[in-house]
Amino acid sequence: MTELASSSRPRREFRNINAITDLTTYRLPPAGIVSILHRVSGVLMFLLMPFIIWMFDTSVSSEISFAKFKAAFNSGLGFVPGWFLKLVALALIWAYLHHFIAGVRHLWMDVSHAAVTKEFGKTSAIVTLALSVLLTIVLGAKLFGLY
Repeated sequence: MTELASSSRPRREFRNINAITDLTTYRLPPAGIVSILHRVSGVLMFLLMPFIIWMFDTSVSSEISFAKFKAAFNSGLGFVPGWFLKLVALALIWAYLHHFIAGVRHLWMDVSHAAVTKEFGKTSAIVTLALSVLLTIVLGAKLFGLY
């Protein structure tokens, strides 16, 4: 019996993922991508909170400050060009939309135990990614004045 075991091929070794060699070839499932982007969008919204507060304060203080707010997005603000402010606002739009949609997805999976399947995880992750990108494109087109 020991002769047969020793003549067979060696057992596979399962090790942890090496960050340098394995992460470039490792493919996350769509649910994993949505989970990571959910965290990224939350951090992005947190880090851009001063910009959000500035936008809100400037837009609702008075008519003059609202005119300055609109001018900042068209002509810039000091050394920051207007297109860059629009890109930051577009990043905030994506972060909010993705965080909201992914949060609703997570809440649905928490509430409905029937939704915790591999198929639902994959399809809901793809829907989350598609909806957040599609809505960001629509609102970005409005932000950049395409309609």
